[in-house]
Amino acid sequence: MQRRLTGSANDPLIRARYRREARFRGYSIAALFVAFGIIIAFFTDIIGQGQSAFWRTEVKVTLDYNERAERIGQFAVAEDLRDIVSRGAVRGIPLEIRNNPGRAGITREAWVPVKSTIDQYVKGKDELEPALARQVDALLAEGVMRTTFNWAFFTSGDSKLPELAGIFSAAVGSILVLAVTLVFAFPIGVMSAIYLEEFAPDNKLTQAIEVNINNLAAVPSIIFGLLGLAVFINTLGVPRSSALVGGLTLGLMTLPIIIISTRAALRSVPDPIRLGAFAMGCSRWQVVRDHVLPLSLPGILTGTIIGLAQAMGETAPLIIVGMIAYIPEAPSSIFDSATVLPAQIFTWAGEPRQAFSEKTAAGIMVLLAILLTLNATAVLLRRKFERRW
Repeated sequence: MQRRLTGSANDPLIRARYRREARFRGYSIAALFVAFGIIIAFFTDIIGQGQSAFWRTEVKVTLDYNERAERIGQFAVAEDLRDIVSRGAVRGIPLEIRNNPGRAGITREAWVPVKSTIDQYVKGKDELEPALARQVDALLAEGVMRTTFNWAFFTSGDSKLPELAGIFSAAVGSILVLAVTLVFAFPIGVMSAIYLEEFAPDNKLTQAIEVNINNLAAVPSIIFGLLGLAVFINTLGVPRSSALVGGLTLGLMTLPIIIISTRAALRSVPDPIRLGAFAMGCSRWQVVRDHVLPLSLPGILTGTIIGLAQAMGETAPLIIVGMIAYIPEAPSSIFDSATVLPAQIFTWAGEPRQAFSEKTAAGIMVLLAILLTLNATAVLLRRKFERRW
């Protein structure tokens, strides 16, 4: 009788195990390709829709500061161009004449934006009435209509006219909100983590606090919006829709992330460093201040940046505290009404006009660029300053 060899490549059990391993590797590679495919499809779709928003169509007109233009800005352009020129480009002329009376009666040439429907036609995204389409084609052929980079997208605030809408006011609001979030959450989060990790006794109270901090990191963000509404607006009277209430609300959401990442950074410092400092006669506070905290600072900063990046992408808690308002002008302080980039994108996404769709995609591109930059900064800081023990 032939004896069966075990542990050999000819063993059916081993061959079956190798086949299962090969299948599992194949499934893993397939899943990786699917994930990359989804990411590529997402970015391709967003860039395809949003890249046209960085360009706008302008027409060269002669602005006539006449008596009728002093009352109705639309009469500042020739009658045959009134269906083409954006009314937002000339509606400020009456105010301009009132502020500068010397301009009354003069004429000047200027490149002004066209209506969003004309702009979409030039970009090949919409159709026009035959007569209007022929007029636009003629203006393009004559060289008095052009496509240029849309600087107004970055320098203007929100507008009901899609050809004039921009992200400037939302960007300023985002900066103010993140500044308040950082000032509120960073010192409280770091000091809380230092106490829990370096000073607090290991008892049931501190264990309960640690469990609750870990649970808070997983709470849906909209709950923090409700908490901000109840505490900061209804109880403390913080101005609704302001960058202050938005920053404080996001600060509550970011606190658990900063505490957890700071504790992990403190825990990564080897105990011999603490013991050596104690042996030299340092107090516990001196050990933390002069030895542990400087060594753990890269990890603390990394966790803080990641927490701020997460806060910047949040919309739900800010909607609860009223930061979804129409804000055409950038806020000048943390007490003024403000909005943020995610809320601005959310607002544009609900608009029915085609021109706002490309604005939505362009806003997403800008937001993704900022978030990727923040996360890349966190990774670079960690790689440059992190010490491996």
